[in-house]
Amino acid sequence: MKFRTANINDLEQVSILFDDYRVFYEKPTDVEASKHFISERIKNHESIIIVAEAENGNLVGFTQLYPIFSSTRLKRLWLLNDLFVHPNYRGRNISISLINEAKNLSNNTNAAGVILETAKSNHIGNKLYPQCGFELDNDHNYYSWS
Repeated sequence: MKFRTANINDLEQVSILFDDYRVFYEKPTDVEASKHFISERIKNHESIIIVAEAENGNLVGFTQLYPIFSSTRLKRLWLLNDLFVHPNYRGRNISISLINEAKNLSNNTNAAGVILETAKSNHIGNKLYPQCGFELDNDHNYYSWS
C-alpha cells in the first residue's frame, strides 16, 4: 500500500470514494457533485487529500484535511474532516496509516496538531482515534450553527 497526496489526476477515483463516504453518512449519492467539490478543493489548494493506493493503482481510501489556525498557539492546525476506506479493504490498518500520514503532515508543516470530531454513534471511529493517540476533549463545549 502506498500513501500519497492526491492531485487532479486522481479526481475520478477520489470522487467515487468521497461519494461513498457521503453515502456512509446517509447523504444521497451524487458523484458529479462530489467530483465538483473535490475538484474545487484540489484546484484551489483548500485541502490536502491523502490517498491509499493499492498495488494495482486503485485508490482504496482517503483522508481530507483542512488548514485552520489557532490564535492562542500562533500556529496552523489541521482539521481531519474526512476519513474513508473502501469496505473491501477494511481490516488492513489502512485507516491507521492514513491517520499517521495526517500526523506526519502536521509535523512537516510545523502545525500545532490535528483535530477532528466524530459522532458519538461512530463506534468504530471512537475506538480508532484513541488508539491512534487522539484524546477526547472533555473540557470544551463545541457548538455549531447551520
